[in-house]
Amino acid sequence: MMSRRRFIKKMLLSLGLLTAGAAASIPFVRRWFAEAEPEKAMNEIEPPPLQLQEEASLPKPPLLTMFLLSDLHISVGESSMSDKLHLALKDISEWETKLDTIVLGGDLTDFGRDSDYKLLKRILDQYPLPPMYGNMGNHDYYDIWLNERGAFSTDTVPNGKTDAMSRERFMSFIGYSGKPYKDVWVNGVHLIMVSQEAYVEEKPDVGEGAWYSDEQLDWLRETMKAHEDGKPAFVFIHQPLPEPGSDGRTHQLIRAKAFREILEPYRNVFVLSGHTHRSFVNENHYNRQNSFHWFNNASVGRTRSVLPGQASTAAQGLFIQVYPQEVVLRGREFSDRTWIDSADWNIPIV
Repeated sequence: MMSRRRFIKKMLLSLGLLTAGAAASIPFVRRWFAEAEPEKAMNEIEPPPLQLQEEASLPKPPLLTMFLLSDLHISVGESSMSDKLHLALKDISEWETKLDTIVLGGDLTDFGRDSDYKLLKRILDQYPLPPMYGNMGNHDYYDIWLNERGAFSTDTVPNGKTDAMSRERFMSFIGYSGKPYKDVWVNGVHLIMVSQEAYVEEKPDVGEGAWYSDEQLDWLRETMKAHEDGKPAFVFIHQPLPEPGSDGRTHQLIRAKAFREILEPYRNVFVLSGHTHRSFVNENHYNRQNSFHWFNNASVGRTRSVLPGQASTAAQGLFIQVYPQEVVLRGREFSDRTWIDSADWNIPIV
């Protein structure tokens, strides 16, 4: 590298020559730059970096990829529900990227009979699927409405059956022990399955609403403490919530005030419900009235038709990807393997 003294000496010399006459100085100045520039190029200029994409800009894989399948309504007496589930599972089993789990969001069966669960298991066993979790819906308690001949009989309800029998069948199928609700961590993402704990045999006043006991609500309160740092939590319910500030009735989450109070202190909470069978097509399924993000899923077995009076061939579910900075949710139509434009959300993690 050229020393400071040498640089100044050359500079003064060149300036002196320039004052003596521009024409005479030009050759010298050219020689000086020719001598100085190679030194700078060799010693002071860093080689240009390779044109590689920076690591920070590379696309990151999601922490978790899953499907929520609600309201399957599998029944040994209704083949169309099984046909639609096959459409969903064929699509899912051929997914182009890895799926980490599937959550079954209530009303797995139409009547909660042992025969219905056996049929559901036979269907699921035909496909290579990731680990599966689920929660109970009101239809999973419906066996009490059926008499010994399998006919719907309101006059003789509970027809020698109990709600406890229904819970035991569900837990045996899904692999839970002791309680019909459960939480799991999958790839560092918390999934919390909350289940309806009683039906009209034990609590006639609940109707088709979702009843959660003090014990389950206390469990949920304790479970949510893991999210004081803002890690996202996914809470799966079946029946939808009533208006804020009120408790629910039939076809709703009954102890809604307590449920909301438990979730209110935490950010990045996602509540996912089913039950309504509403189509993703041209309907808003994202409710922003709460402290949490509430999404209502469509149904695999009984998504309602968007055309009044016409039978629906739709079989829909919710695809969810959890990234470090956002959650992506997309409605899927399994009958033709397409995305539903009106059900497409990107929710930032804050």
